[in-house]
Amino acid sequence: MDTVRDLTDLRERVSAAKRAGPSVAVGFVPTMGALHAGHVSLVAQARSECGLVVVSIFVNPMQFAPGEDFARYPRQPERDAELLAGAGADILYRPDPEGFYPADFSTTIDVGGVTGGGEGAMRPGHFRGVATVVAKLFLQVAPDVAYFGRKDLQQVAVIRRMIRDLDFPIRLAVAETVREKDGLALSSRNAYLSDSDRVKAAALSRALFSARDRAAAGQRDARALAAEARSEIESAGLSVDYVEAVDGATMERVERVTPGTALAAAVRISGTRLIDNVLLEPERSKT
Repeated sequence: MDTVRDLTDLRERVSAAKRAGPSVAVGFVPTMGALHAGHVSLVAQARSECGLVVVSIFVNPMQFAPGEDFARYPRQPERDAELLAGAGADILYRPDPEGFYPADFSTTIDVGGVTGGGEGAMRPGHFRGVATVVAKLFLQVAPDVAYFGRKDLQQVAVIRRMIRDLDFPIRLAVAETVREKDGLALSSRNAYLSDSDRVKAAALSRALFSARDRAAAGQRDARALAAEARSEIESAGLSVDYVEAVDGATMERVERVTPGTALAAAVRISGTRLIDNVLLEPERSKT
């Protein structure tokens, strides 16, 4: 695996791979580092499907609001590089922050509709930062396939809409959430949790799974499922930012469970903010 910091070097390497095999597909996994098994699974999927696998690590300041955890966001560059090499990545792209966002940088991307609720409502400007950094990375890497995890449900909806609206020639591949044995979704921010908080945090996924089970048993009232999940989470001592039943593609709140309905939640535990979601009913196959 080669580590690249310069954009010109990156483009030359990707172009060389394309020239060597015109049919070579470029797979891209954008990350902010502090990698875990969820990221590794994305890289492994890209490796199985693509001839060239590029992974970026860039802690994007634009998606952090003042007072959020940009400065203390976990950074472990040596371990990350080892994990990526073991997972089969070909190129690790680590852009320089000053070069990525020059002092007079003034262009951003706002994706409407899908950003109205959930994380968009709780963290104004967050998805502007996400869309802008991902668009820049798409233009720099020029991938054929981009890999994201379903844990970040609204982010996936934002990127899908941006790809569609701006005609990026990229296929979006969405992988299922990777979890600990007790159900807690893997997240770089889990590193903030104390041992006791880590035990309490599992209540989030338990409540979401319980809602999924009730939906499978015939409960169609999405608002009731959200309310019950919220009550379970709060009873476990977690502070709830939101629990919402939404259409997983549009992120619009829904009243009834239908194919593609998801239950999404964000909680806080001792200052650490965690998000998670489950599909209450699988999407219908498009084939």
